[in-house]
Formats: sequence, C-alpha cells, structure tokens
Amino acid sequence: MSVEVKIESVRFDEKGLVPCIVQDVASREVLTLAYMNEESLVKTVETRETWFWSRSRAELWHKGATSGNTQKVVELRYDCDQDALLVLVEPSGPACHKGEDTCFHEVVLESSGTSNLSESPLEILSKLERLIEARQIEMPEGSYTTYLFEKGVDKILKKIGEEASEVIIAAKNRDKEELTWEVADLYFHVLVLLREQGVSLEEVLAVLAVRHTRQREE
Repeated sequence: MSVEVKIESVRFDEKGLVPCIVQDVASREVLTLAYMNEESLVKTVETRETWFWSRSRAELWHKGATSGNTQKVVELRYDCDQDALLVLVEPSGPACHKGEDTCFHEVVLESSGTSNLSESPLEILSKLERLIEARQIEMPEGSYTTYLFEKGVDKILKKIGEEASEVIIAAKNRDKEELTWEVADLYFHVLVLLREQGVSLEEVLAVLAVRHTRQREE
C-alpha cells in the first residue's frame, strides 16, 4: 500500500483533525500530544519533520521552525481504527515550550514500585548521551567530559580499561554498592567513546534487538 493511500485511510474527526502522539525513537519517551489535519500530515510525510495544526491559533505549525527544536520523523503509524497517529522522531531539542524534554513532565501519580527513578533507564542513558554530545560540541572549560575529548581516544580507552578492571574487582569482592558505582562509571566512559567514534546508542540497541529476535526464533 502506497503512502498516499495510507494517508487517505486516516480517519479525521468532524473538525478535520487526528490526534498525534510524538515519541522519541531512542528512549521511547512520549514527547507530546498534538493534532494534525490532512495538510500537516502531508507536509510531515514530505519533509520528514513534524508539522501540526494549532487549534488555538488555527494555523499550520512546523515544530522547531522558531526554536530550532525540530523533530526528524523516523517512522509514522496509525492505530487499528486509523483515527490516531504515532510519530517516532529524533528530537533536536526539548519538545516542550517550557524547555523540558517532554510535555509530560508534571507527575500526578508516582510509581509505587521499588525504584525511586522518575525516568526509565533508557531515558537516562539517552539524556546522558545527549549531554555528552553537547559537551563535545561546546567543550566547556573545566568539564571532565571536555578533558576526555581533548585528550583523545587513547585516554578514553585507558579510562574504559581502568573502569572495567574496577568492575571485575568489585564483582569478585561481592561488593554490590561498589559494583553499582563502577558499572555506572563504565557506562559513562563507553558512551563517551561511542560519541568520539561517531556511533549512537540507538545503533548499539538496534544490534541488541536483532540478536534478541534471532534468539527468540532459535
């Protein structure tokens, strides 16, 4: 089925709108809920960036046109009733006009689980990856990450070797707290290496996903 046919299959409401959920393709964090009409949907498909219909201003809205926080469209889906859209994106900045990564940053009911994390592990890794990227671009003085990038790949690899050794020692000592800290240090330095080498966390996760699929099929 062609893209044009799929667009024609979308069921817009009586106002010519369809709700659209925007989700970070890497972290799977829901970024915002907006609305599209047929024109904004077509523009989204054509430009591979999100376009919406602003109900308050009654006009088309290109996300990031003013702020620069555009959203590159990786995949677009509709639900089983064809009356709601899901857009998986690579955001270039905060989704919320308040400067937050997601519009859903106000917590109404917190998790009753044992974890005290307000974000998922993948969301935390994605944010750390973006922070490391910003450090490489801006190179702020006094930053440890800046220091690593300035020293280059040999220094980064040396730190990874040191952290990996400390992980081994902590594990051999059955020291859970120490192991937790050392693994966190190792994760950080691996992310710095990935950035230095031009490899994204998403690419690594894609390999893991393929391996997982193969294991399930075996």
